Amino acid sequence: MSSSLVSTPFAGAAAAQKRLLPAPVPPLHSFLLSSARRQPAGARRAASTIRCAVAGGNGLFTQTKPEVRRVVPGPDPPRGGGPPLPRVKVVYVVLEAQYQSSVTAAVQQLNADPRRAAAFEVVGYLVEELRDEDTYRTFRADLADANVFIGSLIFVEELAIKVRDAVQEVRDRMDAVLVFPSMPEVMRLNKLGSFSMSQLGQSKSPFFQLFKRNKANSGNFADSMLKLVRTLPKVLKYLPSDKAQDARLYILSLQFWLGGSPDNLQNFLKMIAGSYVPALRGAGIKYDDPVLYLDAGIWHPLAPTMYEDVKEYLNWYGTRRDADDRLKDPNAPVIGLVLQRSHIVTGDDGHYVAVIMELEAKGAKVIPIFAGGLDFSGPTQRYLVDPVTGKPFVDAVVSLTGFALVGGPARQDHPKAIAALQKLDVPYIVALPLVFQTTEEWLNSTLGLHPIQVALQVALPELDGGMEPIVFAGRDPRTGKHYFST
Repeated sequence: MSSSLVSTPFAGAAAAQKRLLPAPVPPLHSFLLSSARRQPAGARRAASTIRCAVAGGNGLFTQTKPEVRRVVPGPDPPRGGGPPLPRVKVVYVVLEAQYQSSVTAAVQQLNADPRRAAAFEVVGYLVEELRDEDTYRTFRADLADANVFIGSLIFVEELAIKVRDAVQEVRDRMDAVLVFPSMPEVMRLNKLGSFSMSQLGQSKSPFFQLFKRNKANSGNFADSMLKLVRTLPKVLKYLPSDKAQDARLYILSLQFWLGGSPDNLQNFLKMIAGSYVPALRGAGIKYDDPVLYLDAGIWHPLAPTMYEDVKEYLNWYGTRRDADDRLKDPNAPVIGLVLQRSHIVTGDDGHYVAVIMELEAKGAKVIPIFAGGLDFSGPTQRYLVDPVTGKPFVDAVVSLTGFALVGGPARQDHPKAIAALQKLDVPYIVALPLVFQTTEEWLNSTLGLHPIQVALQVALPELDGGMEPIVFAGRDPRTGKHYFST
């Protein structure tokens, strides 16, 4: 099957809309949280009686255990007395939990296939969990017998070093190591057959021009990785022929991972296992090409597709049969929303859907934009500003990522972000999803917000000009999915 460009279905959006009743339009900052939820952390704790067995609540690091992300295969299917299925163990480390449900679903579907050639075990870690020494020891123990390691968005330096040290010890033994946008020391762990990034950052590396730090990309590895995908033919011509195939599979791996859906991740695991796990190399495991999504665009849970053109999106918006008279009013307020693409493609979008429905129920139109990299300065200009008049389409912008506009959790470029926001010249609010804590941990913590979250999602966005850093979404400790904080 050839690659295709599609939009994901958005089950539950209509039900979410039905639950929302029209109300008088309050100030913009009230769209997301009630006044009770904007109380200081101490007041919230005094009023709360929520407890959770997995939440220790000391505020220094998340207390969620990786066992909630462990999937172990069941008994092998009948094979006429033949040998047991080869086992493939995958360990992954990610910044946020949005991949948890998608990876879990992918592995469960693989293991449920009666024609499967292997049994898959997977366990995932949030990078902040590795601050806990017991969890770090468990991580190292999991790596000891793992076939495949996957890392993504590892940008906190002291944790990047811990990941590097643990993986480096077993890298030569492992069948594949795949690291996607992360700090250079972690990216150098990449190993896929003859493909390696061990020379990343050195002038003799064929990837040097794509990853070198300069003012143009502000050290933004996520955007550099997307550039790598787009410039594959130029890269491959610098590689010997015996390395070209492994490099191609790395690029496909990145496309599968950025696609993020259970189907994409299933095919990703089939491809890696069939190509690099010795026991499966002759098994002829078939996989489909990655289903590709837009790198950047406009997404609405009720729209039939993702949009690359704001005029097309607004044309669709004007034809919505579900919209009431207030949304059709040409003078209705218009809110630009900034979303993370990974939440959309993995299906962890419940908190986004709820905010969109809530805003529309209160009479505000929305233009929800997303980007595949960590630089939203371009999409804000492309989708929120009229190219003819130069005036903004929106009356305010609310970032639901919680991160800086340029660089996200990686290396920020505040002057570039400020320049983009000055062109918009509208209020800019940065709302926080609980990334490094579950809801229970936040409510019960003696410190309130996780210290890393305070730094990355309060202090740094304020340097861009973001205001009112209010918590709008919680995270379930068992599924990893986000939900709107009501």
